[in-house]
Amino acid sequence: MTRIVRLKIDVTKIDKNRLFQGKKGTYLDATVFLKDEAGQYGDNGMITQDVNVEEREAGIRGAILGNAKIFKVLDDENSGTTTAPVSQEDMDDIPF
Repeated sequence: MTRIVRLKIDVTKIDKNRLFQGKKGTYLDATVFLKDEAGQYGDNGMITQDVNVEEREAGIRGAILGNAKIFKVLDDENSGTTTAPVSQEDMDDIPF
C-alpha cells in the first residue's frame, strides 16, 4: 500500500549547521514518524531533524520541524485508490 503524505515544516526551526552541500543542492537529513491513526490535531506524525550517532547515543533528540498528514492511500494490489478523509483545512490549501 502506498501512502501520499503531506508535510508542513517550520523552516525557522532548522539548525542551519546541519545543512550540507550535495551534488545538486543543499540538503538536510530528517526523519518522518508516521502512525495510521490521526492524532488530536488531525496529523499522522511528525518530522524531526536528524542528529548524528554520538548525539543520539547521548540522548539528544533532533528538533521537531513539523507534522505529517496522510493525504491519500493507494491500493497497490488492485491498482485502485482509497482516499483518506479530506478536511476543510486541506481544501483551504488548494490555490483555486
